[in-house]
Amino acid sequence: MGTAEPRHDLAELVRSRRAELGLSLRKLAEQCVDPDRPDGGHLWKHAVINRLEKGLPIIPPRLPELRALAAGLRLPLGAVQDAAGAQFFGIDSVWSEGREARALVHDFNSLSPDDQQRVRELVRAWGARPPKRHDGE
Repeated sequence: MGTAEPRHDLAELVRSRRAELGLSLRKLAEQCVDPDRPDGGHLWKHAVINRLEKGLPIIPPRLPELRALAAGLRLPLGAVQDAAGAQFFGIDSVWSEGREARALVHDFNSLSPDDQQRVRELVRAWGARPPKRHDGE
């Protein structure tokens, strides 16, 4: 089993979205506040965002940092989580068409096309299931 190429999913997302918004590294860092704990202040330093964008090592962000980054980038948390999972843990999200269901698959892109299709079919089937009721019915 060979060594996998490093992933840069989160770095690319941050770099492209920051450019799209016209934000400097410092301005983005100022906006990276966890909306669940706004009293916690800015959770990203501009130097860390710079290292991330350049593909240099950083400590993988935890959930509060991901929420703060999503807020700063004005993106859904799920998009930032998906990119972080791919970059830091090699986990790809595979969504159903209506985004009702998601599978987390290690190195999905390295699977054969047939296996990728099997995963998509499984997620599609799971997303099409009616939700379970928890009231005894």
